[in-house]
Amino acid sequence: MHPVKPHQKASRVRSNKEKLERLFQVFSHQDKVLITIDADPDSMASAMALKRLLREKVKSVTLAHFNRIIRSDNLSMVKLLRIPLVELQEISADRFTKILLVDGQPYHHEAFNDFKYDAVIDHHPKIMPVKAAFVDIRSEYGATATIMTQYLRSAKIRPSERLATALVYAIKVDTSNFELGAVEEDVKAFRFLFPYSNMHLLHRIEICEMAINDLHYFQEALENRRVIKGKIFSHLGKVPSPDVLVLVADFFMKCHEAAWVIVSGICQNTLVVVIRNDGLRKDAGNSAIKAFGRFGSAGGHRAKARAEIPSASLEAHFSRSDHGNLAEFVVHQFEKCVQM
Repeated sequence: MHPVKPHQKASRVRSNKEKLERLFQVFSHQDKVLITIDADPDSMASAMALKRLLREKVKSVTLAHFNRIIRSDNLSMVKLLRIPLVELQEISADRFTKILLVDGQPYHHEAFNDFKYDAVIDHHPKIMPVKAAFVDIRSEYGATATIMTQYLRSAKIRPSERLATALVYAIKVDTSNFELGAVEEDVKAFRFLFPYSNMHLLHRIEICEMAINDLHYFQEALENRRVIKGKIFSHLGKVPSPDVLVLVADFFMKCHEAAWVIVSGICQNTLVVVIRNDGLRKDAGNSAIKAFGRFGSAGGHRAKARAEIPSASLEAHFSRSDHGNLAEFVVHQFEKCVQM
């Protein structure tokens, strides 16, 4: 590994500083800012960091999520780190003069389509053009929290214990403890944040992965599992949140024979497909797009991806959306995709 030359390092720092300055130029001191998120560890931590960055730049900042938070670890994160969230459905966008999106892009969910964004900051691959006064999308990064940590450093802001803990947890989660999709910038961000974070709080959040009520979904997933040449498929029927599918998919990936895991279910009249792989010469994001992109939204990273297909799109393929047909649909589409 070649050492970084002094002028290279200065250029990188200056680049982050310039981006931060351009972000600040979007706002005035009278602005009332709304930050919208699809609540998960990375989006919540990134929103917290953005709120801290804007604390002395604007009049107020509100963090709003559209999804129902049901995962025990996410609930623990909100409670233990005292994250000030409100539900997006309960507020009016007319109250705000600037609207921001972090850890997501406008086309990622229909809930975001109602807003005209002034700034978008994300680490997911950009599939469609993103229009906003300020856009910073770094798909090579393992977490949006890494981008936000670089902003904090450029602003010379020492993160509070709660903020540092949130950012550390977000980086760990989105990089699977630096096993998947992590780059040097993620490691540097973690090392910067570590002295300021609370490891006791972090441990309490990490051990709360599920509730007792979640166990029956694992039973259903095991009963419905189908293994085809190293690929584990399981369809769960109706689920209260896509987070359930994520829990099950990550559980199945613990099987050393599993090269791919595809777990699906119906949530709010939408077929959600969660895809995982072992990271060896595979691309979950591209596979999701190939298999399901023409039916709805799809995308992700090399090891993790998701597709969401509205019920209206499914009606063209099924006379009735029974679980058997949907399970076969997912298997057929994915098998056809990976053979292309």
